[in-house]
Amino acid sequence: MLRSYFKIAWRNLLKDRQFTFLNLIGLSTGLACTLLIYLWVQDELQFDRFHEKNDRLFQVMANVKNSSGIQTIPQTPSLLSEALAKEIPEVEYAAAVQNSFSGKFSLTAGEKHIKAVGLYTVKDFFNMFSWQLLTGDKKNVLADKTGMVISKDLAIRLFGSPENAMGKRIEWQSGKGNLVTGIFAGTPVNSSMQFDFVLPFDLFLDANPYEKDWNNSDPNTYVVLRKGASAEEFNRKMEGVVKSRNPQSAMLFVRPYASGYLHDKFENGKEAGGRIEYVRLFSIIALFILVIACINFMNLATAKASKRMKEVGIKKVVGASRQSLIWQYLGESTLMALLSVILALALVYFFLPAFNELTGKALSVNLDLKFIVAVLAITLFTGFLAGSYPALYLSGFNPLAVLKGKLQHAAGELWIRKGLVFIQFTLAVVFIVSALVVYKQIIYIQTKNQGFNKDNVISFSTEDLSNNDQNLFISSFRTFVSEVKKIPGVVNASSMDHGSIVSDFGSTGDIHWDGKTADDKISFGNIGVDYGLIETLGMQISSGRSFSRSKSSDSSEIIFNETAIKAMGLKDPIGKTVKMWGKDRKIVGVVTDFHFESMHENVKPFALRLEPSYTDHIMAKIKVGSEAAVLEQIQKFYQKYYPGFSFEYNFLDQDYQAQYLPEHRIAVLSKYFTGLTILISCLGLFGLAAFTAERRLKEIGIRKVLGASVGSVVVLLSADFLKLILIAVLIAFPLSWWATNQWLKGFAYHIRVSITIFLIAGLSTFIVTILTIGFQAIRAAIANPMKSLRSE
Repeated sequence: MLRSYFKIAWRNLLKDRQFTFLNLIGLSTGLACTLLIYLWVQDELQFDRFHEKNDRLFQVMANVKNSSGIQTIPQTPSLLSEALAKEIPEVEYAAAVQNSFSGKFSLTAGEKHIKAVGLYTVKDFFNMFSWQLLTGDKKNVLADKTGMVISKDLAIRLFGSPENAMGKRIEWQSGKGNLVTGIFAGTPVNSSMQFDFVLPFDLFLDANPYEKDWNNSDPNTYVVLRKGASAEEFNRKMEGVVKSRNPQSAMLFVRPYASGYLHDKFENGKEAGGRIEYVRLFSIIALFILVIACINFMNLATAKASKRMKEVGIKKVVGASRQSLIWQYLGESTLMALLSVILALALVYFFLPAFNELTGKALSVNLDLKFIVAVLAITLFTGFLAGSYPALYLSGFNPLAVLKGKLQHAAGELWIRKGLVFIQFTLAVVFIVSALVVYKQIIYIQTKNQGFNKDNVISFSTEDLSNNDQNLFISSFRTFVSEVKKIPGVVNASSMDHGSIVSDFGSTGDIHWDGKTADDKISFGNIGVDYGLIETLGMQISSGRSFSRSKSSDSSEIIFNETAIKAMGLKDPIGKTVKMWGKDRKIVGVVTDFHFESMHENVKPFALRLEPSYTDHIMAKIKVGSEAAVLEQIQKFYQKYYPGFSFEYNFLDQDYQAQYLPEHRIAVLSKYFTGLTILISCLGLFGLAAFTAERRLKEIGIRKVLGASVGSVVVLLSADFLKLILIAVLIAFPLSWWATNQWLKGFAYHIRVSITIFLIAGLSTFIVTILTIGFQAIRAAIANPMKSLRSE
C-alpha cells in the first residue's frame, strides 16, 4: 500500500509540472530561509555558554541614578572583586577585568612590533572562565606583576611557536615588560569577550591610582558563586560590603554571565530585552516565511482538487477509508516537503557564505544529530501543515456525488483559499512596512546631529618609547601631535585619554559642588582631553569658553555638557568650582549635549577635564578630498618617529556606525526576507491566477463571442484578487504600525512612522500583484475563443 501511495504521489507530481515547479520553488525557498535563520538563532543562543562554571558564573552590574532615571552599567569599582572574595563566603572566585583605554596595546618582542587586544585581570581569571590553558598553571600564571598570558596565535606571531614563547619577555606600550607565564588556545568565536593576552590587574591600578577610590568605576567584575549559593542572598551581602566603603555607592546586583550577550538592555534598572529581541524577531520571521510557503501549497492543492475528484470517488467506492486517504495526501505533501528540503539544503550551502558576511558570523552546516533532527522536524512540520487542509478537503468528497458529476464546489473552499491569500499578503505588507521603517531609522541615525562632527576624523594611538620616564613621554607625545598638525591636509589635531569619543566610558560619582545633597547620586562619564579637542571634533560651546592655552593652566579646568549642568541644578555655572577626585576644578564652559553612546540611550551627564599630560590617543581632522594623501603622510611620519611600529587608525564615523551594527544587519536582512516573502506569495498568486483562468476558459470564450473586450476580461479575472489584496493591506497597516513602534521604543531618539511609509508599502503591493496576475489574465483574455468552445 505504501509503495502504491508513493507511486501515485510521484505520478501526480510529474503530471502537472507547472504546479509542481511553483510548489517546489516556494517551499524550498521558504525552507532555505528557515534553515538559515535556525543556524543563526542556534549560534546566538549558544553565546558565552561554553564555560564549565556557566551555571554559577555571574557579572556584577550597577544601577546608577541620573537625571533621566536609573542607568544600568557594567562598570564597577576596581577594588570590588578583592573585597567580595575576602568578605563573602558564597564567593568561590571573583575577578576584575579591564581593557585598555586606548584600544589595542603595542607589543614588542625582539625586532617584532605588533598591536593586539589585551586585558588586565586578577589571578583567578583562568579558574573562573574556561579558556583552554595550553601551557602554565592557571593558579599561578598571574600570581604577580611580572607574568602575562598570551594566546597561541599571538605566540606564533611573536616567537614562531608556543614552545618558544614560554619565559620570554614581551614589552608592552614600550618600556614595560612582562614574562610569558602561560599560553591559552584562544577565544572561541561564540565568546563576547575577545582578547589576545592578559596582564595582572595590579599593573592597571599602578598606572591609574585614582581607580583605588571606591567612587570611581571602570572595570567589569565577575564572580563564581559556590554550589547552592543564592544570587539574591549574595546581592544583599554585596550591598553591605559596598556601602561600608562608599555610602553613596550605586546599587549593585548580579546577573548570569551568559545572559549578558542576549539580555543587554535595561530600562530604569530592570532588564528589558536586548539582542534576544532580534532572536525572537527572526524566529517569528522564519515561522511566517514557512507558513507563507505552506499556504502556497495548500492553495494550489485545493485549487487542483477538482481534477482528483473521480480518483477519490473510486477509491471510496472500492473500500478506502477517509483515514487512509488523509494519510495518502499527507504523504504526498511530505514527499513534496522532502524534495523541497533537499533543494533547500543545496540553497543553504550555496548562500551560506553570503549570509555569514551579512550577519558577521562563521556559521556552518554540521550534519550532526541535532541538525538532522531539526531538519526532519521542519520537514514533517512543513509536510503536515501544507498537506493538512488538502488532505481533509479531498478525503471528504461524497463518492456518489463525485461519480455522478453532481458535486458542486463549496463556497467554503473558495473562502478558505481567499483567506489563505489574505494571510499571505497581510504578512507581506507587514514585512514591507517594517523594512521601510528600519531603513529610515538607520538613515536617521546616520544623519542626525550628534553634537560633534565625526566626518573625516581619524583616531590612533602612539607608542611609548620613554622607558617609564613620564616627563619624556609627555614631551615626545606633544612633539608628535604638533608635527601631525603641520602635515598639509590636517585641519586640526588634539588628544584624549580614551581610544575614541564613541566608546564605553567609566563613570565617577566623586564630583562635588555647592548645593550637592545626599540624594544627588549622579554618575558622570568623563575623559581627559588636551587643548583643541573640542575644536577638532566640532563640538559647540553653549556658554563660557573652550580650553585655551592663553587662559588655562593644565589640569585645573573642566567643561560639562548641558545634561550634567541640569542634573547638578547649577545656575550660571561659569566660573564656579567643583571638586573632582579631591581636586578643585573651575567650570569654564558648557558644551552642547553630544552622543558619546548610541541613540538607544539618552544623553548622560558628561565632563571634559583638562588633562594634557595624561592623554595618549590622537584625534586628527583631515581635509575633505585629501584623505588618501594625508593618511600616507601621517603613516610615513609615524613610522619615522616610531621605527618598526605599524600605523593603525580608525575613522571616527566608522566607530560610530559600529554601535549600530546589529541594526544595519537587521536592515539588510529585513530587505532580503521581505523580498523573499513577496516572491513566495507571488508564486502562489501566479499559480492561482493560472488555475482561475483555466477553469473559466469557456466562460471567457462565451463573453468574447458576445462582444466582451480584452480589458473587461482582464478586470473580471483580476478584480477578486485586487479586492483581497486591498483588505490585506488595510488590515496589515495597524499591525505593522504597532510592531514597528514597539521596535522604535528601543531607541531614545527615533523617527515617527509617517503615512508615506504605508502609502509606499500599499502601492508597491498593488503593483506587484497586478504584474503577477496580469500576465495570466491577459493571456486568457487574448486567447482565441473558438479553441475553448470547440467542444461545446
